[in-house]
Amino acid sequence: MRIPRSRALSLALIAALALPIAGCARNRTRTDLPYVARDVGTLYTAAKKRLDQGRYKEAALLFDEVERQHPYSVWARRAQLMSAFSYYLGREYTQSIQSAQRFIAVHPGNRDAPYAYYLIALGYYEQIQDVTRDQKITRQALDALGELMRRYPNSRYAADARLKVDLVNDHLAGKEMEIGRFYEDRHQWLAASMRFRTVVDKFQTTSHTPEALMRLTEAYLALGVREEAERSAAVLGANYPGSDWYNRAYKLMRQYPVQQIAPIQPGQPVVPVGTPGSVNTGLPGQEGTAIPNAAAPGRPTPTGNNSSPTG
Repeated sequence: MRIPRSRALSLALIAALALPIAGCARNRTRTDLPYVARDVGTLYTAAKKRLDQGRYKEAALLFDEVERQHPYSVWARRAQLMSAFSYYLGREYTQSIQSAQRFIAVHPGNRDAPYAYYLIALGYYEQIQDVTRDQKITRQALDALGELMRRYPNSRYAADARLKVDLVNDHLAGKEMEIGRFYEDRHQWLAASMRFRTVVDKFQTTSHTPEALMRLTEAYLALGVREEAERSAAVLGANYPGSDWYNRAYKLMRQYPVQQIAPIQPGQPVVPVGTPGSVNTGLPGQEGTAIPNAAAPGRPTPTGNNSSPTG
């Protein structure tokens, strides 16, 4: 059958116009839903059905649509929280946090506000990475959990928040230990000791404290601060007497005992002649810096064991 020329031109024109429209549809983000006016019951039921089917992103978008089309409905408040929950289940943690924060901003005194704070904390908590990465998210999780416990200490979410705070602190302590070991491997003892000290002072209830005390003992011995090394080893022995870390610290203290330095007699050079880096290197008349006689000119030398020999 022959198609008239005018109709063929019309079909070609329609096809040409449809191409950019299809391209725009492909470029549309998944968060852009076409506005189709529906009653609140239909929208909420469809969103709940998607949630039960495990289609979390679709459910979140439909819950957002409830809020958009019926902002003054009693279901809009519930839909905000369900949207945050759906995003959380779909591992869209940033969107979940934003939805929960919006709920708190609009309904700060609502009875479901503790759950919104809990969702925010969970959103940060689920994004925590291993100790070799930056721990900004970990600190945000700690702040969010602390905010939940401070505002609602008796809520049913506070108990789980306290448990997660212990795990987050253990993670942050692990990061400090990772950096401390990095410095220790390069014999940067002062920088390493500061990291280990942070673990002992700020994260003393974590599982990293025994190792931190042993590493402090090692670093202080390397720095020549034996009193601090003995103090760290004593704290380690008092709190973790049967641990392997205490046995290693005890072995270190036995391996490097206190060495008594012989007293320098008056007239004897403090720096031996020829020592590299000394000011006097054996030039005539400059055979090292000597300890002067303790007695002042014109005064008798005190008698006793410490008196200088008389010529």
